[in-house]
Amino acid sequence: MTVRSLKTLVTCAAAVSLGLVAVAPAAHGVEGPAPDPHDQQAMRDMATAIAVTARYADERQALKDGYVPHGQDCMTNPFGVGAMGYHYVKQANWGSKDPSRPTALLYSTEKDHNGRRRLQTVEWMSTDRDQDLKTTDDRPSMFGLPFDGPMPGHWAGMPKHYDLHMWAYKENPAGRFHNWNPALTCPVKAGAPAKPAHAHGH
Repeated sequence: MTVRSLKTLVTCAAAVSLGLVAVAPAAHGVEGPAPDPHDQQAMRDMATAIAVTARYADERQALKDGYVPHGQDCMTNPFGVGAMGYHYVKQANWGSKDPSRPTALLYSTEKDHNGRRRLQTVEWMSTDRDQDLKTTDDRPSMFGLPFDGPMPGHWAGMPKHYDLHMWAYKENPAGRFHNWNPALTCPVKAGAPAKPAHAHGH
C-alpha cells in the first residue's frame, strides 16, 4: 500500500468514526456541544484534525514540532468535577482556526512505561479582541460550534481568550467538545490540595 493510499484510508476511517460519534450524544443523552453530523465540512475538518495530530501521540514529536508545556499544574475544573490535563502550546498557532493547526495539545496526568504522557485533547485558542469579558461579538467558531469564553488567561502572560477543545484521543462522558472531562482528576501534591485553574468557561 502506498503512503498516499494509507493516508486516504486513515482519513476515510476517521471520517466514518467521527460520523458515528457525532450522533452518539443524542442517542446516549450525553451533555455538551456536538457538530451537526450532516455538516459535511465539519466532518471533514474533524477528520483532518485527527489525521494531522495523530503523530503527537508521541509526546516527543509534539516537543520537536514546537509544542511547549505551559503552566506547571494539571488543570482542574474550578466550577465542579473534571480536569483537562497538561497543556503543550505552540505559540505560532495562536489564533488558528485551521483544523490542521491546533494551538494546544493536552496530555494525560499519567505516564506510559516509557515515562511519556498520553495525548488526549486538541485545542484551538484565540485572543479576545477587546479584552472585555462582558462582550462576545468576536467569538470564533469551528466545526459549526462556537468557542467557549471569553475567559481570563490560565497562566502568566496569557490574554483573555476564547477556546475550543476536541477530545479526539480520550473519551469524554460530557461530550467530545466539552472543555472539562468529568472522568479525569489531577494528581494532588503531597501535603497540598489540588490547585484549580484560573476561571475557565463552564
